[in-house]
Amino acid sequence: MYVCVCKAVTDTQIKNAIDKGVCTRRQLFQCFGVGSDCGKCNKHVKELLDGS
Repeated sequence: MYVCVCKAVTDTQIKNAIDKGVCTRRQLFQCFGVGSDCGKCNKHVKELLDGS
């Protein structure tokens, strides 16, 4: 499922990054650019990080 439509980033990509040690929204922004356009993905990104 797409988490960030603006940057075409999926939940699988984010989960894989979390498994490799990414642990903050800032790091996910640096990896994928999530949250840099409309910001609607920030809530879901936080949920994925909190669930890890």
